[in-house]
Amino acid sequence: MGARELGLPERVGPVTGMPRQVTIWEVGPRDGLQNEATTVPVEVKLEFLDRLAAAGLTTLEATSFVHPKWVPQLADAEELLERLRRVAGVRYPVLVPNERGLDRALAAGVRHIAVFGSATQSFAERNLNRGFDEQFAMFEPVVSRARSEGVDVRGYLSMCFGDPWEGVVDPAQVVRAGRNLLDLGCTQLSLGDTIGVATPAGVERLVTAFTSAGIDVAGLAVHFHDTYGQALANTCAALRLGVSTVDSSAGGLGGCPYAESATGNLATEDLVWMLDGLGIDHGVDLDALVATSTWLAGRLGRPSPSRVVRALGG
Repeated sequence: MGARELGLPERVGPVTGMPRQVTIWEVGPRDGLQNEATTVPVEVKLEFLDRLAAAGLTTLEATSFVHPKWVPQLADAEELLERLRRVAGVRYPVLVPNERGLDRALAAGVRHIAVFGSATQSFAERNLNRGFDEQFAMFEPVVSRARSEGVDVRGYLSMCFGDPWEGVVDPAQVVRAGRNLLDLGCTQLSLGDTIGVATPAGVERLVTAFTSAGIDVAGLAVHFHDTYGQALANTCAALRLGVSTVDSSAGGLGGCPYAESATGNLATEDLVWMLDGLGIDHGVDLDALVATSTWLAGRLGRPSPSRVVRALGG
């Protein structure tokens, strides 16, 4: 039975104080699959991307050019991009860690990239082998070269709410890191709750800290993990503050290979169900998306953690 048959209300316009439209930044093909213990064939990844585009998602983070030693699951990045059937109107950004990764991305014809920074010293050291300030020096030639080539650059910022080695993260420190990425030339900043410890009050504090520092909320996105079941509540808090780009992963796949306590990302299906109930446009066919995640769960050999997939997928 589909979502509409189960009584999901017709859209009557967005709830007061919410955006009329939300862009869903689908990270499943990259962030969702990078932690899989067994190799996912490139044919499955390509069909996954095709199905996601057919379901109406317009931003699909396709893969990563991180060295295969660190993320072996995405070692097929070049092959995937060479064989990818690009759909008109769909963006296929890739994660780029450094200048070598940028070289590979440009050679593959990529037009949208993302760099992955840290709001804390400890995670920068573990994830990037750089200090807090040193990471921005590493990103500078990547961002400047990409922009000079006409490539759009997103900046991910991890550990924005809590860090397993440093504890609660000061919003002022997150704003400092975020401003550095924006000053380098990133056109959007995704605020990551990498270990899933954020609550709505913390989201309000952080987004307000950015806007109070003169940073336009239109340039902010949010990226929540559901470790403590707060991802949807946190998303609602961000929407009420004007954020209109939300990262999510089909089927709730994903985690972080450098933060063992991180569980799955916010499930795209759960996000879409909530947005439908709020009357917010997003352009995604929920039934097609559920069918996609049900199909992928079969290929991965385990059920999807998404509540909506479990409810609708049979």
